[in-house]
Amino acid sequence: MWGENSEWIIVMLTAFAVGASILPLQIKKFVEKGVVVPDYYKNHIRYVPTSGGLSVLLAFYTPLFLALTGIFPLNVSLPEVTAAFIIALYGLFGLLDDLIDVGRISKVILPPMFAIPIAFVAEEGWAPVVGSIDGALLFVVAPVYVMVVANLINMHSGFNGMASGLTSLLLGTLLVKTLLTGKGSILVTSAMLGALIAFLYYNWYPSRIFDGNIGAFTMGSVVGLGIVLGGFYVSGFIMLIPHTVNFLMYVYWRIMRFLRPHDKRYELVKFGRVRKDKTIEAPNPYTLKWVLPYYFRVTERQIVLAMYALTGFFCAVSLFIPY
Repeated sequence: MWGENSEWIIVMLTAFAVGASILPLQIKKFVEKGVVVPDYYKNHIRYVPTSGGLSVLLAFYTPLFLALTGIFPLNVSLPEVTAAFIIALYGLFGLLDDLIDVGRISKVILPPMFAIPIAFVAEEGWAPVVGSIDGALLFVVAPVYVMVVANLINMHSGFNGMASGLTSLLLGTLLVKTLLTGKGSILVTSAMLGALIAFLYYNWYPSRIFDGNIGAFTMGSVVGLGIVLGGFYVSGFIMLIPHTVNFLMYVYWRIMRFLRPHDKRYELVKFGRVRKDKTIEAPNPYTLKWVLPYYFRVTERQIVLAMYALTGFFCAVSLFIPY
């Protein structure tokens, strides 16, 4: 057996190597087949391959497959097998959404159902007001937590390298907490972190491939499962504060749009504009990534780095929270 201190390094490097090898192939094939979407935040609209989450999934499952077949001398626990099954469901659901748009109702109903099996193997936890999270309560909290995290990560995106970079920070934090506490899953967290670092190289500004819904749901499910498997309910909430604030800003915008339907400040605008100097012109300040460009002249790259710094701060704080 490898030493416990080296397992995560081998797993992460394997996932990284696989991702770095197959992503260029996917980019080439998707460009040839026309599986591309517009990248709006450039002076001239360019078309970029999407659904890069496919390669991320393949890279993620490679070390797990090698462990299950005995090629890697790693013990794969029942919680890790359960998590891998749920991640596959989320990934397939995201791929289906990429292909046919499953609709909002399906995104609310189905993801928690996918995550129900994790309640059987989840770590007991604690949270303020709620108290101990165990027994029957796990069957409510655990699946909903995974679903909420997946959707928060899906919403807090939109710029080159933003979602994949932020998720890498979250997974890196979870990996550190897992190594320090012995709770959670080193295999699941390090495998996805390695795959995402490889993807981030191609997803960073200017992106050569986007993650698509398959990537967003996959990334989100792994973060949610990593939190639940370790029982890190409170520290997980803290590291996700920027994502939560982004969601609350969206809720405020929806409420105001309903109350003042003719107010141009709350009109439906999905994308901002790019000025000649490459700075972003945001239509409103009601999503976290638009706050800086609404008040200051900043570029897409500067906005993403600011989002990294914000999430990095809360990730650092969460390391000192035991729950």
